[in-house]
Amino acid sequence: MYDQQNTTVDPDSSDIGSRIDPVLARSWLLVNGAQYERFAPAARSRADIVVLDIEDAVAPKDKVAARENVLRWLATESDDHPGGPGDWVRVNGFGTPWWADDLDALATTSVGGVMLAMVESVDHVTETAKRLPDVPIVALVETARGLERISEIATAKGTFRLAFGIGDFRRDTGFGDNPATLAYARSRFTIAAKAAHLPSAIDGPTVGSGALKLSEATAVSVEFGMTGKICLTPDQCAPVNEGLSPSPDDISWAREFFADFERDGGEIRNGSDLPRIARATKILDLARAYAVTESDYEVDPGHASAPSDTYHY
Repeated sequence: MYDQQNTTVDPDSSDIGSRIDPVLARSWLLVNGAQYERFAPAARSRADIVVLDIEDAVAPKDKVAARENVLRWLATESDDHPGGPGDWVRVNGFGTPWWADDLDALATTSVGGVMLAMVESVDHVTETAKRLPDVPIVALVETARGLERISEIATAKGTFRLAFGIGDFRRDTGFGDNPATLAYARSRFTIAAKAAHLPSAIDGPTVGSGALKLSEATAVSVEFGMTGKICLTPDQCAPVNEGLSPSPDDISWAREFFADFERDGGEIRNGSDLPRIARATKILDLARAYAVTESDYEVDPGHASAPSDTYHY
């Protein structure tokens, strides 16, 4: 089960994030639903999306209390109460004793969306969508059985994005933590999402908050085309956001490409121009959406990203 650290954030800090469109969201911060005191610090963090967790982080005996905490949070909105309406919830998986009660409780709230745990078939998503119509669902695939059906899950009515539950997947399969070992699985997520016209998949979390480890793990996510990442503590969100945003080199390249293109008359010159235009446009659009510029990055020329894997426990 997750054991999120009790990281507090200065409520007067200017370094406070704001929720963004979940289509573009990079950092998905899980917050233990049984610990209400962590909700406000999470809301003041750099998380793109706050996900109140009433599944893996919560012991069975605390499930009802955690659900009540979430309902209280979602029902409250004020200047002294950041977040609340619009935050997401990770609910218990289809077939568990808590799934139906979780959805019934959330049906009348202002929940922004749900992350559905242990998705293994289309029915898990469609039955959830029936109980929560018009609520976006992130399908958290965490087993070999789920991975084998990921293309169908991606196209299920109600699926909004896919997320990789790495820890449970490794437990289920016996796989190790080398990025090469999980390359096939990550590739399946990215391909299934793209084929179903979904936003890119969300990668699993990294245990620990070491800057180098988190940077390496996020670089692995990028390498496999994943544009989101689950975070376990508020202080992981800013580095993940940076790692999943266009880099200074990306932004420079895009600007230089368009400058060269315009100097050449703004007409298609060869077969490589169209894909380059698409790439440069996407880079600059994302940079604007995330409000990042080249000057936002402090580049360490002596640090080269190395591959690592992410996992949770």
